[in-house]
Order: sequence, then C-alpha cells, then structure tokens
Amino acid sequence: MEARHSALCAEEAEDAVKELRAELAKAGIILPSLGLDPVSLVREAPCPLVASARRTPETALRLAAVRR
Repeated sequence: MEARHSALCAEEAEDAVKELRAELAKAGIILPSLGLDPVSLVREAPCPLVASARRTPETALRLAAVRR
C-alpha cells in the first residue's frame, strides 16, 4: 500500500510541476529550478515536494490556478 501511495504522490507532484511550469510560461516566467525536491524523494515512502521555495504540490497547483 505504501508503494502505491508513494507512486501516486510522485505522479501528482510531477503533474503539479508540469502545470505550474506551463502556467508560468504563459506569463513569461521561467523558473529553471522548478522540479521535484530530490531530498523529499529519498524517504522510505516518498511523497515529493515541488522545488522552488519548496512548495507542496497542492500549493503549486493553487499558484497555477491563480494564473488561470
């Protein structure tokens, strides 16, 4: 069950990064460091953070929604 949770967390985090990157690009903003935080991936049951001021995937999605 933990492996499935970790896989879902990683997928959601990757989706959040893609969506945030796309929305920021529409505004002409490029954040080269935007991605998954490597430190958060090394836990036994990883649920990664979005790197760039270490936002959670949910916060990254909220930031993307503001741009819409």
